[in-house]
Amino acid sequence: MILRLWSGWTEPALADAYDRLLTQDIAPAILARRVDGLRELRVLRRSPQELDPAEGSEFLTAMTFTDFAAVSAFTGGDPSASVVPPAARDLLGRFDRQSRHYVSRAVFRADDGQPPGVG
Repeated sequence: MILRLWSGWTEPALADAYDRLLTQDIAPAILARRVDGLRELRVLRRSPQELDPAEGSEFLTAMTFTDFAAVSAFTGGDPSASVVPPAARDLLGRFDRQSRHYVSRAVFRADDGQPPGVG
C-alpha cells in the first residue's frame, strides 16, 4: 500500500472557503473518477492556533493507493506531481509542488496491538 501526502496552506480568512471547496467539491470529484487502486482519501486541517497565525491553516490530504501504477493513473503520469485544480490555487497561499509517498510496512490497530494477519 502506498500513502500519498500533500499539503496546502491558506491565509486565515480563506481557510473555511478552502475547507468547503476541498471537502464538498474536490475530494468527491476525485472519488467520482473511480481511479483503479485508490483506496482512501482523508482531508485533515490544522487550525491557526496550532501554527503561527501568519502561516494560516494547513490542509493535508492523505490518500492510499494499492501501488505506484495507481498513483500514476491518478496524476496522469508523474506519480510525484501535485494535482491542484485552478479553484484551489486561487485560495491557497502556497502548496506542495510534489507529493510525498511512503510504502506501508505495517499497520497496528488499537484493538489488538498486532499487525493484520499476526496472532
